[in-house]
This record gives sequence, structure tokens and C-alpha cells, in this order.
Amino acid sequence: MTKHRILVVDDEESICEILKFNLEVNGYDVDVAYSAEEAMKMHPEHYSLILLDIMMGEMSGFQMARILKEKPETARVPIIFCTAKDTENDTVAGLNIGADDYIAKPFSLSEVMARVRGVIRRTSQAETEPECLSYENLHLYLQSKQCFIGNEEIQLTKKEFEILKLFLSLKGVIFSRSEILSRVWEGDVVVLDRTIDVNITRLRKKIGDYGKHIVTRNGYGYGFEA
Repeated sequence: MTKHRILVVDDEESICEILKFNLEVNGYDVDVAYSAEEAMKMHPEHYSLILLDIMMGEMSGFQMARILKEKPETARVPIIFCTAKDTENDTVAGLNIGADDYIAKPFSLSEVMARVRGVIRRTSQAETEPECLSYENLHLYLQSKQCFIGNEEIQLTKKEFEILKLFLSLKGVIFSRSEILSRVWEGDVVVLDRTIDVNITRLRKKIGDYGKHIVTRNGYGYGFEA
């Protein structure tokens, strides 16, 4: 298994050391930088994740993140802002730059580890999955989260998109409601079978003639048949 490398960027040495120790205990390779300027010289394109403070020296975390997202070689490196700036505007600003998550100080180490695992898992999956899933003239673009029939964009909700992604990725496979629930709704607390049925009914209507390929097997579940 590939060992993920993480770069911790914070001007507080104690925070860097605490994060470095705990991340290494959890199996990550970790380097630290005490300023954005120092971090930019450490080949950030080689890291699986950057934990980045905002309020630092001459170059802020926001400025560093903008530079990274503008460069092709670092644009896909995930960033988690880890900072005492925790207002809603700060959060929105960070996410608009392209950050993958945002943790406000003071933070619990268990929360940091959970966020790190989640971001690395999501980005690792994105790197291995295809850019587009298609059937005839129906195209699902996984990075931009768009659905097209020909040149016409079809507006899907997040759940409708994820259901269609599941079906197109494994054509001919019939999924039970419980399987759809675990793959599409994941951590959501309460989801009724009826909710799944309603989402699939709406999806069928939205994709027009392709809706007939979403089949129902009574007593078993749903799937996409070519």
C-alpha cells in the first residue's frame, strides 16, 4: 500500500510537532514547514495532502493556496485549512479557493485524523476513477459533476447523479435498496426505501429515453441494462 505524504504548514512550531507526531502514528509520512514561503520550496506537488494554516508571515495560507491551485502541477493536491479564523466568510473564502476541507482551531486530534482520512480517501478515488461514464449519447462527467445527453446538460441532484454513476459504472448489475443506500447515502441517518424509489423515478424522467434502461427487478432492486 502506498504511504501518503502530508505537508503541515503552520508558523507555530508546537502545532507542527503535535500534528507531525500524531499523523506519523497513524501511518503517514509527514514534513513540516513554518511558513508558506518555506513550503513552496518543498515541491508541494509531491504531497498527498497539505494541512495549511491561514494567518502566517508575509504570505498567508490563502495566498499560497491560490498559487498552488493556479499551477497545473499542484492544482490537484488537496488542501485542508487548519486555522483560528473560523467565521463563515473565512470558510467560504477557503472553499472557493479550492480547499477540500476546513478545520477551526482549537481542534481535536481525532477530528483532524478523520478529516485527513476522508480527504485522502476521496481524492484517491477520484484519481483512479474514469473522467466520464457513458452509454451511447448519455455522458456523466465525474470531475465536473455534470450529465449530458448529446450537447444538452441534464440537471441532476447530487443523489440522482450518484445513483446514475453507480448504475453506469456497473452496467447489468442489479443493486438492492440496501446496497444503493450504503453506496449513495453513506452516513445519512434515516433514509426510507420510498426515498430511493422517488429518486430513481425522477432520474428516469430526467434522462428521457435512457430512463427505460434503468430496470426494476421485483424483490431484488434496480440496475442499468444496456
